[in-house]
Amino acid sequence: MICALRRRRIASAAVAFLSILVVGLQARTWTSADGSKTFEGKLQSYDAVSGKVSVILRNGKSITFQKDLLSEDDIGFLSSSSSRAGKVEELPEVWPDPDGKAADMSKPVQVYILLGQSNMLGFGKPQVLQGIAAEKYPYLVDDVGEWTIRKDVRNVRVMCSGNSPAKDYTNDWMTVQGNIGPEIGIGHALGHVTDAPVMILKSCIGNRSLGWDLLPPGTESWEHGGKVQPGYRGTPDEPGGDTGGDMSKGWYAGCQYDGDIAAAKRVLENLDKYYPGGKEYEVMGFFWWQGDKDMRNPAHCATYEKNLIQLIKSLRKDFAAPEARFVTASLGQTKRGSQGGDGKILDAMEAVANSDEPELRGKVGFVYSNPLSKGGSSSGHYGGNPETYMNVGEAMGKAMVGLLKQDR
Repeated sequence: MICALRRRRIASAAVAFLSILVVGLQARTWTSADGSKTFEGKLQSYDAVSGKVSVILRNGKSITFQKDLLSEDDIGFLSSSSSRAGKVEELPEVWPDPDGKAADMSKPVQVYILLGQSNMLGFGKPQVLQGIAAEKYPYLVDDVGEWTIRKDVRNVRVMCSGNSPAKDYTNDWMTVQGNIGPEIGIGHALGHVTDAPVMILKSCIGNRSLGWDLLPPGTESWEHGGKVQPGYRGTPDEPGGDTGGDMSKGWYAGCQYDGDIAAAKRVLENLDKYYPGGKEYEVMGFFWWQGDKDMRNPAHCATYEKNLIQLIKSLRKDFAAPEARFVTASLGQTKRGSQGGDGKILDAMEAVANSDEPELRGKVGFVYSNPLSKGGSSSGHYGGNPETYMNVGEAMGKAMVGLLKQDR
């Protein structure tokens, strides 16, 4: 009888707690296990061992309770947030050489997925970089002029065309080898600020449009200029889309999205092959440098903002990472105020980064690439100038570090 009374008291306390409703706080909406109650608050702490959760309400008060009072989505959020509770170091003005030490393998591998088209693929010439690295990016070379190696950051690149099987192109510790892309600056930034293992996972191919090839799941067909544009898994003949059945024949809206995501998931399913010793992973964030093909299509650049928001939502869902951060960069040749398709894409990226939507606010970063570019354009791969790719990569890495530090 005492046990039964105690259970009733606990249940009553839980109902009272979950019936609290606060509004206006820049935080998430929490839901009770049975879905009947919601409240808003900012996560203060979570102890994965005891299951205790502390949330700060709008009035400044902190409440503590067991995680099993929450919905499955909230519990998933707590799991993804557990590693973010760790310390993120500041990035110094001058980045140091990697210390050659391995990461703390007791922690999950922190995965950052790089997506887009040829901008993200990278065409910087390594021989040019070698001549300027000691002066402009000294952390890339050691005392005898050899490329440094990060033993705490894994550099992985896979590539496919459409949803065909992907091929491995890079699977090694982070160092300069082959063409230069933004992954070098990104990897050094993230490797420096955490002692956890980091994987930079690039899955993309050139000449792809967000409005067609990379169209994310959940995108419905739309009309532009009197013509219906295909939604996800739609075609010009059947723009409504096909969410089931055999999609292996021919090209369709989202075909490259399906391929890139499947390729990235295959890497994560074989984690130890791509990060030796890795047993668990968390997808912490996404990087996106793209837009060259969309800017040439009025229907695609006009809906870029809407499609980009849907992309963020789809990626988080596909990788079970509801709080993953997202950093995007504009095309290097595009100046603010441009009235062309490239300007519409830049404006769309900035609008998403500055959005007040709870799913986006404080979780999306933007890099204005024009001041960082050393000439040329995205269609010409910036003349192969590695400085452009290094500068943009460093800036994107810094932006991600800033977003991660907001969790602390």
